[in-house]
Amino acid sequence: MVRGVLSGNTTLLSKTITLIESTLKSDIEKGNEVLEQCLKKKNNSIRVGITGVPGVGKSTFIETLGKQLIESGNKVAVLAVDPTSNQSKGSILGDKTRMESLVREKNAFIRPSPSSKSLGGVARKTREAIILCEAAGYNIVLIETVGVGQSEIAVHGMTDFFLLLKIAGAGDELQGIKRGIIEMADAIVINKSDGKNIKNTKLAAIEFRRALDLYPLKMDGWKPKVATCSSLDSKSVLSIWKIIEDYVKAMKQTSLLYKKRELQNKNWLLETIEEQLKINFYDNKKVIAALNSYIAKVIDKEISPFKAAEELLKLSEED
Repeated sequence: MVRGVLSGNTTLLSKTITLIESTLKSDIEKGNEVLEQCLKKKNNSIRVGITGVPGVGKSTFIETLGKQLIESGNKVAVLAVDPTSNQSKGSILGDKTRMESLVREKNAFIRPSPSSKSLGGVARKTREAIILCEAAGYNIVLIETVGVGQSEIAVHGMTDFFLLLKIAGAGDELQGIKRGIIEMADAIVINKSDGKNIKNTKLAAIEFRRALDLYPLKMDGWKPKVATCSSLDSKSVLSIWKIIEDYVKAMKQTSLLYKKRELQNKNWLLETIEEQLKINFYDNKKVIAALNSYIAKVIDKEISPFKAAEELLKLSEED
């Protein structure tokens, strides 16, 4: 698997991502071994998170951008996250269908993954998938999130640049004065700026610029840019990429990009510890035997959820 990933074999890359997404203990151990080897591969990559409400045109934007970047000699990986149904537990995973032109490109790799129970609009193992794609030689990694509004903190914490796509005329202008996702954005792009919608997108851009003037500068000194774009126009999309390149260049000059990566690795460690603790808890034989009983007691109000959790945690700590 390591040799396959490092040689850029897309079939083995896909199989390896499937391996690290598994929750089986044997697969986790094997996946960790592969990741250890792949982390040693140096890659001067750019990681871009792209978010926005459903219907804003993320997939079309990514397809147009990806094709242009490949024409310029880049290798582009797209990690697209599809929402998982709380009822059926299934995901459509239709991004390869939506990006039918990009998927045929030799230097493109598109991997749709289910968000499962993960918060923040990204799949549980997106961070590890990024490392594998970079080890396979992809120098640009685009992460398309579920687009769940103001809970996209996770993707912001694993990318170099956070791009927020908006549309005009959908009440989105009012979101500009809200904190949360707007504060995290390095650029806000009003998409679908074509035909009769050009005037509306320009007005929306003005509103967002006014809103951003109310915010203090980011810690890295970068002032978020606001632009309009049509995903049907490659030149328009490339103008957005120019903003990303300018940001990366500015951050590299001050070493802030590397500090950002160091912080990402720290968060990765802490998140991995939390995940492993959770897995160990639910795999504990005593917890498995007692859990349903405690759930029934909580439902019948015989015990509070807090007391039940405390007792279950004590059970998991017993030898």
